[in-house]
Amino acid sequence: MKFSTVLLIFISTLYINSACNQSKPEQQQEPKSEAQQVIDGAIAFHGLKPMDNASVDFKFREMTYSYEKENGMYTFTRTQTDTTGAEVVDMLKNDGLIRYIDGNEATITEERRAAYSRSVNSVIYFLLLPYNLNDDAVIKEYLGEVSIKGKMYHEVKITFEQERGGEDFSDVFVYWFDKEDYSMDYMAYLYYTDGGGLRFREAINPRRVNGVLIQDYINMKPEDEDIDLMTINELYEEGKLIELSQIIQEDVVIEMKK
Repeated sequence: MKFSTVLLIFISTLYINSACNQSKPEQQQEPKSEAQQVIDGAIAFHGLKPMDNASVDFKFREMTYSYEKENGMYTFTRTQTDTTGAEVVDMLKNDGLIRYIDGNEATITEERRAAYSRSVNSVIYFLLLPYNLNDDAVIKEYLGEVSIKGKMYHEVKITFEQERGGEDFSDVFVYWFDKEDYSMDYMAYLYYTDGGGLRFREAINPRRVNGVLIQDYINMKPEDEDIDLMTINELYEEGKLIELSQIIQEDVVIEMKK
């Protein structure tokens, strides 16, 4: 779902009429929206521009993940050991997911295939945020500036086009980017798959790996998940969110392809 902003460049053309010769001046490129400027600034600060051609390996919750992307083709894998001791590899490519058990392709239902695809994609998606916020189906809305714990942030809402947004097109995300350096310090999302819910994440443990900013997260929720998503940051400041888990990525290795 790679998103490329199409900038229309109008080339001046010479028109000749019987009265005089005039050239139409070259028009300026259409300016980027404020939301797009913030997202581009965040991707640059996080060092994610080269991820179109790169590989990533990391561990998360006793599973090993890998990301390979080159010239629009991608392979995401998750490797784990099941309760019988068998090695289970879920391999997600542009054309879908295949599960291997001890090297042999497993027969799985389409429902399971969709669930495994969501699970693998979700972990890698969150690891590489905000890189994916320029995907084709993303709709960006700048909501203004807001203060969180005494620091000013750009607040950006993300929704998705139904046609290209996949199964989760109805999910809604809000991101808070530091006004000074565009770091993505907080995020929240309302989701409907797998039972649905409302979550808020605080970035922790920022570190650079081969120039890329990697962050872990404290994962929280409100006591009442039916509240307005746009008020969840206020509950966070008031200390009224419940910590559910910590999202910790270990042994992260990133290589850029030439």
